[in-house]
Amino acid sequence: MEDLLYKVALSRIDGVGPVTARQLLAKFGDARAVFEAHPRELVTVPGVTEGIARHIPKGEALALAEFEVEQIERYDLQVHYIADASYPDRLRHLDYAPILLYYKGTASLNALRTVGIIGTRKPSPFGQAQVERLVAELLPYQPMIISGLAHGIDIAGHRAALQQGLPTIGVLGHGLRYIYPVNHRSTAEAMLEQGGLLTEYPFLTQADPRHFPMRNRIVAGLCDALVVVESPRKGGSIITAEFANLYNRDVFAVPGRLHDRTSEGCNWLIKTHKAALLEHGDDIAYVLRWATNNRPVTEQLKLFDTLTEDEKIVVNLLRNKENLHIDELAFQTQMPSGLLATVLLEMECKGMLRTLPGKRYLLVR
Repeated sequence: MEDLLYKVALSRIDGVGPVTARQLLAKFGDARAVFEAHPRELVTVPGVTEGIARHIPKGEALALAEFEVEQIERYDLQVHYIADASYPDRLRHLDYAPILLYYKGTASLNALRTVGIIGTRKPSPFGQAQVERLVAELLPYQPMIISGLAHGIDIAGHRAALQQGLPTIGVLGHGLRYIYPVNHRSTAEAMLEQGGLLTEYPFLTQADPRHFPMRNRIVAGLCDALVVVESPRKGGSIITAEFANLYNRDVFAVPGRLHDRTSEGCNWLIKTHKAALLEHGDDIAYVLRWATNNRPVTEQLKLFDTLTEDEKIVVNLLRNKENLHIDELAFQTQMPSGLLATVLLEMECKGMLRTLPGKRYLLVR
């Protein structure tokens, strides 16, 4: 628990965000060492001012963390620290990934396939119907559905996933003590048994408009594909789509009629090549190659016999992992970068690997 205390405290230092927290970890090695460092050492870290450096050793963040750890124990919450194996791999290497995530639920945060569904808070009957149809069409591919538990398209996506038996994660802009909007509580409770609720905010943090754009970067980062269903030209959905493009995720938009305000954002994303036009759930499967990467295990085992020694090393690393970032593969294989790139390309051509957004690699099973 002492180890957890320092991890939580690192996320509670006033004036230290995710980027600076990573810089501190890179300098000192672990969270506890940060709090034991002298201010003269702390100020050598980019982003750490003299004021921040003076306050870190005083333990103010540790006092806040003590309360947080009590709530974690009392309410049986999960904590996913950026260096932990349980931390979402899709987020880990993003520049603004939270140093710590709080989670309550049953679904793995490293699901094999993930689709984010977002849009306006005031959808038309057409938009509602498109969400329900899309989720039903995705059922054969068994993705996790991710959204923000908000009114409109968000909650429609969560409810459609529950109805179809798919896991669904709600990313919150507040702490796990609350559910916002309040009238989504019954859906949120159902999601705890068929997915979960995820947030970077401490337990008692209340909903605040400033939190939701930050929440949107997590929604975008967790997705393999992000789908926008009805959106005005400006707003949270467009922000999330911009994040997804920044993270090299595949973005899709359901087109709407010209001059309909609820379709302005989707049509703009398509027109400016920031999103692909989406007609069917199979469009996502086609772009992400889900439909062609379900090769039987027996066939894969036959291919294994034809692999080189370097290829077998990669397969053995990926066999028990959801996926791995190229930096992790380079570290664990100890191969020169040029050789590793060649090996990965050859394996992809053989149908053994699939490339995921963010330079991640998945063993095709």
